[in-house]
Amino acid sequence: MLNALQVVTIVVVGVMVGVEFSVAFVMNRIFNALPEDSGQLARAHGGRMLGAVMPVWYIGSVVLAALWAVADRHGHGTGLVVTGAALLIVSVIMSVLLLVPINNRGKTWTPENRPADWKRQMERWDRFHYLRVAVIIAAFACLAAALV
Repeated sequence: MLNALQVVTIVVVGVMVGVEFSVAFVMNRIFNALPEDSGQLARAHGGRMLGAVMPVWYIGSVVLAALWAVADRHGHGTGLVVTGAALLIVSVIMSVLLLVPINNRGKTWTPENRPADWKRQMERWDRFHYLRVAVIIAAFACLAAALV
């Protein structure tokens, strides 16, 4: 049972890292290169779509890592699992405090109602997102290292 929990946790966290890495380093660069208002509209749509899925994914990752830590509390990699879970908790806190408020505004914007500083707000979101991606990559690395 523990092996199944470990595999599921690694896959769920790993795919989440891949999606967030792609948003940071692929999708947003594509959106920024689109002509006229298309990039802003794409970001708004992405904010709505991923904003509905990512909370479940982030919380689910924390729960899976916590379950792994409890189930294998006497194992050789428990410290790494606890560290990975703590980093995932940090990523959730970052999301709630820093990224979600910007995303909640941005996902409602259209070319007609967006604020004059919308690009600056998106750049701020991007900076916070880069930091969050680093945190979840570190969490994933801890969880993966706990297996060896």
